[in-house]
Amino acid sequence: METRHLEAFSAVMSSGSITGAARLLDRSQPAVTRLIQELEAEIGHPLFQRHGPRVTPTEHGFGLRDDVERALASLRQVGERARQISQPSVPSLELVATSALALGLLPPALAALESTLGHGPLQLRSSSPEQVVQAVLSGAADLGLSSLPLEHRGLQVHWIGQLPCVAVLRADDPLASLSVLPVSALAERRLITMSNPYRLRHRLESALPPGRPESLIQTNSSVNAQALVRAGLGLAVLEPLTPLGLQSQDLVTRPLDTDVPFFFGVITLQARPRNPALEQRVQTLAQALLAHARSLPGFEEHPPSAHTHLLDAAHGLASEPPPTSL
Repeated sequence: METRHLEAFSAVMSSGSITGAARLLDRSQPAVTRLIQELEAEIGHPLFQRHGPRVTPTEHGFGLRDDVERALASLRQVGERARQISQPSVPSLELVATSALALGLLPPALAALESTLGHGPLQLRSSSPEQVVQAVLSGAADLGLSSLPLEHRGLQVHWIGQLPCVAVLRADDPLASLSVLPVSALAERRLITMSNPYRLRHRLESALPPGRPESLIQTNSSVNAQALVRAGLGLAVLEPLTPLGLQSQDLVTRPLDTDVPFFFGVITLQARPRNPALEQRVQTLAQALLAHARSLPGFEEHPPSAHTHLLDAAHGLASEPPPTSL
């Protein structure tokens, strides 16, 4: 399996046809067809169903797509790193963050970074929390921002932050007249929640009263949740960063009378040799992120050593106070 096979597969997945992929790759249509056939022969399964000039990915095609995209992204990063060696004064900063942190925390921190160290090339990708961790562990990202848990071997957690979740509702919702929203008021409302049961959703369900409606709407993105609220499909309880970074006149946020904490942190790879200029940018950005987080209402800062305690407390398991060595 060669890079050209992966590039052909990715182009067909993106364009939806062999002809479109040929245009994207500046190759002939027969050449792209041959590359796909060679890849299918090596894998042993068809990746596409042909419908005239267009194709539909098979189950195997859909299953392979994420792995191929990660492999191609890693190859592109190798090329970028090679360019950095020849131009060490202009290192590229590779960032990965969950959508909430990319929206509400990262932009002002990047502005502070560039006001201090000047402009430099960077790439920002939004991913799930699990993918953020994987990108940093694999070296595909220089710095990651994600919700807890983040305690993995090989990761350096720079700091941990805590913010209280808020209710997001339409401005014309009757509950918008309240300055603080009682959690009990959510019992009669349709809720829009995160689909991952092991992160924020678990803490939310622990705080909600029993007997609430079962017609939940689940999504993997807080941005999606806000769009669903705007459409009048329900109200959401989210971390406060998405509403901060994606403000809308149609929506309002209200604090809850019960604390539903959102834990997040900044991570890099331990013991990884870096270009000195890149290392300076990474460390400066980590501090700029903390400085901006400290300006947010209700922010609490925790040392990396508090990681396990914070997770246990969020799940009702902690019995001793967290470390305070800040």
